[in-house]
Amino acid sequence: MALEQEFVNNLFQFMEETFENVQGIYLDKGTSLFETLETVSAAEASIPVGGKCASLAAQVAHVTFYIDSAERYIVNHDTSPRDWGYIWRTVEKVTPEEWEAYKSKLREAYQRMGKLFHEISTWNDDSIGGALSIVVHTAYHLGEIRQALCTLKQEG
Repeated sequence: MALEQEFVNNLFQFMEETFENVQGIYLDKGTSLFETLETVSAAEASIPVGGKCASLAAQVAHVTFYIDSAERYIVNHDTSPRDWGYIWRTVEKVTPEEWEAYKSKLREAYQRMGKLFHEISTWNDDSIGGALSIVVHTAYHLGEIRQALCTLKQEG
């Protein structure tokens, strides 16, 4: 198998593990991002962790923003400035409908990236870096979310 195909196979396994269905590569069963978010109510997603940190809703909105930004770069080489702090400043309390919308937007962004990555015929530094950054960045925020849930579920 060619090295590029091995990379693509691993990338899709890591994306699936991180976002939707644990294979046991580096997560425990039932702890992917979408599985984790299904256990979180809108009320829990609205609580600033520790009383002063970002809410889980903001974490989800941020991951979506990151994927959207990576997509803009990979597809259009768009390096225009982005307001990375906007979500942290504006997203906190959410209604159940807003919470469902944030989760849906994240799933849509993930699915778009999966489709985009399937359509790449020749991988280059930008597409490889973009793909890896999405997995790594999302895994980091999944860890933040799961750690926050330890506190939020105890308090609730």
